[in-house]
Amino acid sequence: MKNILSIVLVGSILLSCGTTKKTTNDLAISNPIVTSMDLTKVVDDKVPVIINPGRFTTETVTYHLPKVVQGTYSVSSFGRFVDDFKAIDYNGKELTVTHPDENTWVIANAAQLDKLIYNVNDTFDIETVGGIGGEMPFSPSGTNIDPEVYVLNLHGFIGFFDSLKTNQYELDVTAPATFKRSSALQNVGTKSSPDGRSITTSYIAPRYFDITDNPMMYGKLDVEEFMVGDIKIVLSVYSPNKVHTAASLKETMYKMMEGQKAYLGDVDSTPRYDIFLYLADRGETAPKGFGALEHHTSTVVVLQEAMPKEALAKSMVDVVAHEFFHIVTPLSVHSEDVHYFDYINPTFSKHLWMYEGVTEYFAQHFQVYEGLVTPDEFYKEIMSKIRTSNYFDDTMSFTVMSENILEKPYADNYINVYSKGALIGMCIDILMREESNGQRSMLSLMKELSTKYGKNKPFNDDDLIREISIMTYPTVSQFLETYVEGTTPIDYSEFFKKVGLTLKSSRVETNYIQSGAGFIFDGDQEKGTIFFSAGVKDNSFWAEQGVLPNDVIKEVNGTILTLENVRMVLGQMYQWKPGQEIDVKLERDGNPIEIKTTLKQSYTTSETLMEDENANELQINLRKAWLKG
Repeated sequence: MKNILSIVLVGSILLSCGTTKKTTNDLAISNPIVTSMDLTKVVDDKVPVIINPGRFTTETVTYHLPKVVQGTYSVSSFGRFVDDFKAIDYNGKELTVTHPDENTWVIANAAQLDKLIYNVNDTFDIETVGGIGGEMPFSPSGTNIDPEVYVLNLHGFIGFFDSLKTNQYELDVTAPATFKRSSALQNVGTKSSPDGRSITTSYIAPRYFDITDNPMMYGKLDVEEFMVGDIKIVLSVYSPNKVHTAASLKETMYKMMEGQKAYLGDVDSTPRYDIFLYLADRGETAPKGFGALEHHTSTVVVLQEAMPKEALAKSMVDVVAHEFFHIVTPLSVHSEDVHYFDYINPTFSKHLWMYEGVTEYFAQHFQVYEGLVTPDEFYKEIMSKIRTSNYFDDTMSFTVMSENILEKPYADNYINVYSKGALIGMCIDILMREESNGQRSMLSLMKELSTKYGKNKPFNDDDLIREISIMTYPTVSQFLETYVEGTTPIDYSEFFKKVGLTLKSSRVETNYIQSGAGFIFDGDQEKGTIFFSAGVKDNSFWAEQGVLPNDVIKEVNGTILTLENVRMVLGQMYQWKPGQEIDVKLERDGNPIEIKTTLKQSYTTSETLMEDENANELQINLRKAWLKG
């Protein structure tokens, strides 16, 4: 998962040896769970779902929707969005159902159970205060029910029985005949209604994991298909106001994925990869969580429709590249916590530094390695990650944080996996290249781990760092012990020196929400206010307007600023360009202040990473190996 804040800003198995008994897998295939969703019968913004599990012989059965889904590292509790849950017997009568928690239903007299029926509300509409309460699902893991477009993250609609998670699922999705349908889930047939107004598409999922791993989009989509080597890329775009199209993004996605495929080399990939892009407008019910969620062969992306074409293209490269690189880790190299994921009571791996951090490093490094960005642009991205990481606890053990990621204070530091986690990957990459005279790297290490383990062989969580230490060098082992397991902050200048880079302070261009030290805003949860932080003094535009630290931001271009819409508004401010007219209303010591002016370029003083003109031949050669192989 990649979560970007404001667009800057994741039973026992019974085996039989006899020939007269079926194995669990045989039973799973011969007794599929037959499910259906009918998008033509939506009432009050709710999709009707039917689950037919076949015969039970037990007194009771338990049915769940996920509390947590893979890649999100947060609580979603999709059971909250289910209404009118009923268990129906073979005579059409309701069975007794208890609902011990928001994600669980227990059905009595289960031997008589014929089917479950219930309605599902979407999550996009409720991503506001006044919704159903609790932590909301990260938008790319959420669901949308709309006459124009359906975002069908299936874990939001279809659950599992405790005893049948390995059973095959058969899924029928009925939708208007005019809809486009996009999914990598195996399509086994279609059937039109007698009047031709709807089409039912039938899919097969080998087990419940494949239900959660294969999102869909249905509706008025813009779809482009193209080949990158032997991989078929399907790009599905929904832009409510037709601001962007799949065709306008096709070339960017092609170049990016062509570069990724070259970068990965002989790493196993997939014959098809789906990109589902939902572009949010500024409506109240539009999703607010921007970023993406990875799957084995697809990713769901949510970004802002108002982004200029160039900004959207850059965000798509950063976000989709990150998700595609997840085919290395955790989709190939992963622990038992990931492989045997518990959707209700999950345990978490210690190695988010690898799953998210190294993946994010690859998403940035491949761009300079394959010539998509210049070295200076890459250095700028590295410095951005250092500045962002400074907002978080730099003495927190990454392995401890990862293992306890749902708990405070660790949950509040999660977003640092995309900054310091990526920097950890960078440091190991430099060490690997230094120790091997440029012959080994972070990527080659991940390939070796993929060969050693692979998607069907998880590693023991406690063993990974020891295994890496054996496979690499004492310097890598010491780094992991000191900076990943340990609590010592990293001195990045030591690693920059190895590759002949140096830090210098200079006056550089910035946007209207940051200074050289990072974001220039802070918030007061109790008062529900957003105000300028001390960093505003280092943003030339706001300083010239007379803005001071602690000035409360009341309104931006007619939009009243709240804690609920701050990410959206800051995202819009991030896109501001010189020459635009703005109207910002502030409050200082209870007195109103209005800034109504034309934007001009803003500057800040920042440390810049640049090539040291005094670097020696050894440093230059290591830099060349790092940046270009």
